Amino acid sequence: MEINYSTTANHLGSSAVREILKVTQGKNIISLAGGLPAEDLFPLQAVSNAYSRVLSADSSVLQYGLTEGFTPLRDKIAERLTKQGIPVTAAEMILTTGSQQAIDLLCKIMIDPGDTVLVEAPTYLAALQVLGSYRADIQTVENDEQGMLPDDLEDKLRRLRPKLLYAVPTFNNPSGATWSKERREQTVELCRRYGVLILEDNPYGEITFDEDKELYPLSLAAIDRSYGGDYCVVYTGTFSKIVAPALRSGWIVGPSELIKVIAKAKQAADLHSSTIDQRALDELLQQFDIEKHIRVISREYRSRMKLLSAELTSRAWEGAHFLEPRGGMFLWLTLSADINAADLLPLAVNHGVAFVPGEVFYSAQPLKNTMRLNFTHTPPQLMPMAVQRLDQALTMYKESLNLSH
Repeated sequence: MEINYSTTANHLGSSAVREILKVTQGKNIISLAGGLPAEDLFPLQAVSNAYSRVLSADSSVLQYGLTEGFTPLRDKIAERLTKQGIPVTAAEMILTTGSQQAIDLLCKIMIDPGDTVLVEAPTYLAALQVLGSYRADIQTVENDEQGMLPDDLEDKLRRLRPKLLYAVPTFNNPSGATWSKERREQTVELCRRYGVLILEDNPYGEITFDEDKELYPLSLAAIDRSYGGDYCVVYTGTFSKIVAPALRSGWIVGPSELIKVIAKAKQAADLHSSTIDQRALDELLQQFDIEKHIRVISREYRSRMKLLSAELTSRAWEGAHFLEPRGGMFLWLTLSADINAADLLPLAVNHGVAFVPGEVFYSAQPLKNTMRLNFTHTPPQLMPMAVQRLDQALTMYKESLNLSH
């Protein structure tokens, strides 16, 4: 039978990252592709103990729960965010099934087909997928490693009257870049002036490579709330990168009236996120020193990033360059202009290494000589071999270019 799909379904795209993971799974391939944290750093015993305690204490952990999420857990997250400069209450927050669902729910209640949404370039692939599924008109604001360029941002705010601005200003996925304090302040000021909502996606912000937190600029949400009055920044975060992805525990923070509408959308989607996962996470935060754990994984990820950086530098590929990120999980590599990373990928997989071609992180006019490299999941002892395999694939690719000419 021929299935007559909806227009929305026909606009759904698959994730290039997930497709690459399918190709590499179960094979002798070192994957620098997925945005995966290090499994050897998961707090396995602490998580196991938390689940054991909640299961033995109260059978209500297996019951339905509030759409907004387990209140004690929301209170704890609100307390952590307040310490990070984002004063918030549980009433301004809803717990979601990972921050990915938070992006989807906000777009569901905000975006009609044809509505303009502003993004940076490159930006998070799965956010582009969500925006595409709601048939948004995605427009790129010119930017550099310091953030969005204020003149171009104001021009697009004035001309295009966008519904939303989406950004990952701290340890961007995929580029690893962090916006400067000045650009953050300018972006918030302009969006407040033009009445445009910002979705600040911050899944990586706590993975910092400088232990002095004062060296990092405030979040857009913190800057926004310093004005007082109405807020223009909606903020989303997750425990996926600092505890474990399988918990699927994220949150979205915004004006209480917006949260009420998001709650209606979430009720229609899944009623609520997993009660037992929320209760276990709440227990974990009571019994486990998560701040110490974040410091441990941050130090290890910094070490792995430095190792990847050194290996790439030693290759001295003509025309290649990158900036070391100050945190997060990704390094953005730009190759010489004659390289198409998407064409390079099959050769790399044949040589036993995988990456994500940079072109998938653009809504338009992609830079095809770029790639995203994840440094957190690969064991340190395999990093030199990963770069060696990439070097071999690149050599073969360049030889094929010479033959074709």
